[in-house]
Amino acid sequence: MNSAERKALKARAHALDPIVHLGEKGLTEAVIAEIGRALATHELLKVRAGGLDRDEREAAFAEICTKLDAQLVQHIGKVLVIYRKRPDPTPA
Repeated sequence: MNSAERKALKARAHALDPIVHLGEKGLTEAVIAEIGRALATHELLKVRAGGLDRDEREAAFAEICTKLDAQLVQHIGKVLVIYRKRPDPTPA
């Protein structure tokens, strides 16, 4: 992703509210699955990690991007903006 694409995604994400919230239990398989479903629907979403400290947030965000083949757009405080391009529907 180049800087112009990242800038456009940041602008799109500005008006979004966090869809997924990470709690004290952190990043579970159920949460990863939910983020995957949300990315399949929305492509671009915010995740809030209010219950985690800084190091735990960094590790969780890296794991999300790795497991879901997503890209980090922006990380501000406890909010992560991630993007995964929706696959093109295959023609019949």
